[in-house]
Amino acid sequence: MNTLVIYDISDDEIREKVAQICMDYGLVRIQKSAFLGRINSQRRKSLIKALERKIKPDTDNIQVFIICDADIRFRIIIGESSYEEKKDTLFL
Repeated sequence: MNTLVIYDISDDEIREKVAQICMDYGLVRIQKSAFLGRINSQRRKSLIKALERKIKPDTDNIQVFIICDADIRFRIIIGESSYEEKKDTLFL
């Protein structure tokens, strides 16, 4: 399944660590604070735990969405895709 991770984190160091975790799990940056990728449920659970360990829950916010293939095909991109997303043709 496709996994979308979006976040709102004000601390630069924590935000960079969260981005790196997303990339380590094979997600592709689609916007500054959004990553998308195809991972199985076991890896998604592991990703969520890794993210939970990095943030301050009283000030930071991360949301993880599971998106089926049928729904991802209906995605509409307005404007230019990110460089990372262009390299990964899975979502184009």
